[in-house]
Amino acid sequence: MSTASPLALHRFPRFSLLEGATPIQPLARLNRQLGGVEVFVKRDDLNWLGGGGNKLRKLEFLVGEAIAQDADTIITVGARQSNHARLTAAAAARAGLKCELVLTRLVPRYDDDYLENGNIVLNGLFGAHVHDLPGDANALAFAEERATALRAEGRKVYVCPLGGSSPAGCLGYADCAAEIVAQSEQMGVPFDYIVGPNGSGGMHAGLVAGMIALGRTTPSVIGYGVYGPAEAARAATLDKANQTIRLIDPTLGVPSEAVVVDGSQLGDGYGIPTEAMLRAVRLLASTEGLLLDPVYSGKAFAGLLHGIKTGAYRAGQRLLFVMTGGLPGLYAYRSAFEGSR
Repeated sequence: MSTASPLALHRFPRFSLLEGATPIQPLARLNRQLGGVEVFVKRDDLNWLGGGGNKLRKLEFLVGEAIAQDADTIITVGARQSNHARLTAAAAARAGLKCELVLTRLVPRYDDDYLENGNIVLNGLFGAHVHDLPGDANALAFAEERATALRAEGRKVYVCPLGGSSPAGCLGYADCAAEIVAQSEQMGVPFDYIVGPNGSGGMHAGLVAGMIALGRTTPSVIGYGVYGPAEAARAATLDKANQTIRLIDPTLGVPSEAVVVDGSQLGDGYGIPTEAMLRAVRLLASTEGLLLDPVYSGKAFAGLLHGIKTGAYRAGQRLLFVMTGGLPGLYAYRSAFEGSR
C-alpha cells in the first residue's frame, strides 16, 4: 500500500493492492529528440496485481468499500477489452470476492484478437463471470438488474461504475497526487504539467482534487480525451473532482478552469486506432523499450508529442506523463499495428 498520505485518506475503507509508490523515470533517449522539453513517466503500469495498471489505485478504495459493506460479490461494467474490468476481476480474486463483468461490444472491432484475446483471456483466468452485451446495451442498468437478482438469492453485491470512477474510486488518484508531490520534492524536479488520458475521468478528477487539497497550483493536470467529446468529458471530470475533494475536505471546491481536457486525439471514437496513436506507441517502444496501450495512454502520449511539436509545451518545461498500463490491449490490437507497418 502507498505510504501515509497528507490527505488523511486512512479515514476511508481501503484494501491493499499496491506495493509502495510507483517510480518516476526520465525518458533520456527520447528527450534528446524533443527540443528541450523534458518528459518523465509515472510508471503506474508497474503495479503488480493482475497485469498492472492505474485502476488498482481506484480499486483499493472500491474493494475496501465493498468489504466494509460485507459484499461477497462485485459487479462492474466496461467495453469488451476493458482494463478496469480485468483489474476488478484480479482485485476481487485477491480479496476473495466473486466477480461478474458486464462488457459491451462498444468498439467496432470484430476480429478474433479483439473479441477473444487480451483482457478477455485474463478475465477468465481470474475467475470472473462475463456477460457479453451488444454495443448499444445499457451496461450499468444490466449490472443493477443482475445485482437485484443476486440479492434475491441472498448474495451481497457491490456495483462498481464505469472505470471505477466514483468519488471513492477517485480518492486513489488524489492519493497519487500526494505521492507525485513527495517524489518531485525528493528528486528535486518540479513538474510544470501532469499529462495523461481522460476516459471515465476518475484519474484526472482525482489528480486535480488531490493537488488542490494539497494547496498546489502546479503542476497543472492535462487530460487527453479518449472516450467522448471533450466538453462533456470536462464537465463530467469537474463534477467528479468536486465530489472527490468534498470527501477530503467539505470546505474545498474545484474551480472550472482547473480541469483541462484536450479532445484532439480522440479520432473516430473510443477504442478506434489513430495514426498518431500508432506512431506514438512505436516511438516510445523503439526509443525507451516502454509499452503504451492503444486505447488510453497511446492516444494521450500522441497528444503530448503533438503539444511539444506545436509549442503548447515549451523548451525548459518538465512534463510528467502517467503511464496507465493496459498492456494486454496491445495483443487485442495486433491487426491495427500490423496494418500500420
